[in-house]
Amino acid sequence: MSFINGIISRAQADRKRIVLTESEDARIREAAAYLSQEGIADIILLGDEQKIKEASPDLDLSKVQIIDPQTSDELQGYEDKLVELREKRGMTPEKAKETMRDKQYYGVMMVKMGDADGMVAGAVNSTANTLRPALQILRTAPGTKLVSAFFIMELQPQEQNGIEASMMIFSDCGLNENPDPEQLSEIAVSSGRSYQLWTGEEPKVALLSYSTMGSADSELTQKVVEATKLAKEKEPDMAIDGELQLDAAIVPSVASMKAPDSEVAGNANTLIFPDLNSGNIGYKLVNRFAGAKAYGPILQGIAMPVNDLSRGCSIDDIIGVVALTAVQAQTN
Repeated sequence: MSFINGIISRAQADRKRIVLTESEDARIREAAAYLSQEGIADIILLGDEQKIKEASPDLDLSKVQIIDPQTSDELQGYEDKLVELREKRGMTPEKAKETMRDKQYYGVMMVKMGDADGMVAGAVNSTANTLRPALQILRTAPGTKLVSAFFIMELQPQEQNGIEASMMIFSDCGLNENPDPEQLSEIAVSSGRSYQLWTGEEPKVALLSYSTMGSADSELTQKVVEATKLAKEKEPDMAIDGELQLDAAIVPSVASMKAPDSEVAGNANTLIFPDLNSGNIGYKLVNRFAGAKAYGPILQGIAMPVNDLSRGCSIDDIIGVVALTAVQAQTN
């Protein structure tokens, strides 16, 4: 069974309510129909019911709950809650009335109020538009210093290189542009924990660079060296190492030459990119050229499950991220 099929089975075994905010997108409507018919999640779709059904006359949306934020009975209660949460930041009843008619804010408030178990957006909206209401309303999880975003990559085994991993985490590929050493160490530790949560297996976390174990020395490599040191101090029992070039991190034969004493090199399953440029490019290269499935970006560090989509996502991507969000909600 593939990784994502296992996640779907877990979602079906304990169905959760997931709100999708972008009903104007045909991919979202088709995914909503499939998710609800297959019992992967109880789907809530935000928007005007008549317009949604007119836009997709051939879809069976009979099991999808459709809510229009403009006319919802819950609207006043949500507005009051937003004022309560953000009054010290200048939120007024007038501002709340306008804000809660934004489907992104409405969806997050549904999660906050217990009317949904998780939210997925991003097929239309930017990551910033998805994350902003989540941070304002849900805030960060206890003990979390930094919210970051990772992709779960379901891979084709590369037997010719000795690579056996079928699933990896790539992080941060969607949120933090140029993390400093402290932030990069937080991303590494959080991503290792996420790998263990999703797989039940021991994470092997590689902080990537263009250098392996001092083969080059620059401001760029030193950032990774310092982040590795900090991450090891924070999680001494987690297998974390760096700086490592990509091939040294995942190819055993290269690791034996470049980093023979590393417990991570050659066997990494969690790859930490030094900045958003490299992370975003890296996951898309593996997705497009190597045929890997990319699910995410999954947000780690928010108090309740809210996840982002790439605006280039496929219907299968949406289904996968909703299933992942539902499983997150099971453990919340």
